[in-house]
Amino acid sequence: MTATIATNPAETEAIASVAAPPAIEAKSLGFHYGDREALSDVSFSIARGEIFGFLGPNGGGKTTLFKLLSTLVPIQSGAAKMLGHDLAGETIRVRRRIGVVFQHPSLDGKLTVAENLAHHGHLYGMTGKRLRDRSAAMLKRLGLTARARDLVETLSGGLQRRVELAKALLHEPELLLLDEPSTGLDPAARREFSNYLAHLREHDGVTVVLTTHYMEEAERCDRVGILHQGKLVAFAPPGNLKAEVGGDVVVIHARAPELLQRKILQRFRLKGQIVDATIRIERPRGQEFVHEVVDAFGDEIDSISFGKPTLEDVFVHLTGHQFFTDARNEGE
Repeated sequence: MTATIATNPAETEAIASVAAPPAIEAKSLGFHYGDREALSDVSFSIARGEIFGFLGPNGGGKTTLFKLLSTLVPIQSGAAKMLGHDLAGETIRVRRRIGVVFQHPSLDGKLTVAENLAHHGHLYGMTGKRLRDRSAAMLKRLGLTARARDLVETLSGGLQRRVELAKALLHEPELLLLDEPSTGLDPAARREFSNYLAHLREHDGVTVVLTTHYMEEAERCDRVGILHQGKLVAFAPPGNLKAEVGGDVVVIHARAPELLQRKILQRFRLKGQIVDATIRIERPRGQEFVHEVVDAFGDEIDSISFGKPTLEDVFVHLTGHQFFTDARNEGE
């Protein structure tokens, strides 16, 4: 029998990365609420150590997918493995190795920060020195040591989010799942929270999977999966997704958009897309086209703008809908 021996740390790390299964591997996941299909044939793979974001409007399927991955609801169709364990048949093993931060706070506001961590640790069988050491380490890591004896209800939204994260990491999970983690936070607090997630990945090797409807939060992920009406319509790094849009995005507001759309097609051989009563055209060197279309049809244009593609433009490009247009209740 021949054995492969790594001769340096780089080779050791490379072999380990090949041998280790993905953090999450899902195949053809589907889920229904009665007659309504919330997820349809969703397949993806998330590498260990990755920060991955599922982006989509309300009703796109994010929360349903989060419930499946966090073991809150059983799989109806398809299959998934998390950290090498079958999500359907090895639920207890999965739960021991993941940390979860829910969209809505799960803290007890009448207890102190330290008390919240202690009670959560007890749920994982943590007691004595191990619980004290881990609580102290998490408080220090997240800048909460000075607030350990403060009642949670007296903390700001950003600090409460840090406590949620400290609680989820208390039992040293390998995979962290977060459902809309920045909901209710101002932009500065959202950036701060994202920085903490990057720190966790860099220093502890934690895999982070989050759902979000904030474009700037998705931009900070290594890769993004875009969900629309229960389907995974795109799956790539943010830069790659934006590169799929054909150049600059020109947006035209007009009193008669359909009529102007036909005139632009006839004059410039460019077929714009009508989205929410605006004309959207993807074209390289958008600033030149802006001048041309204003010269030709200035009297029919209320306003016109152009810019480099964003993830919201990617969503429109893929679905033909504005990001929040099709928002609907997920039946939760």
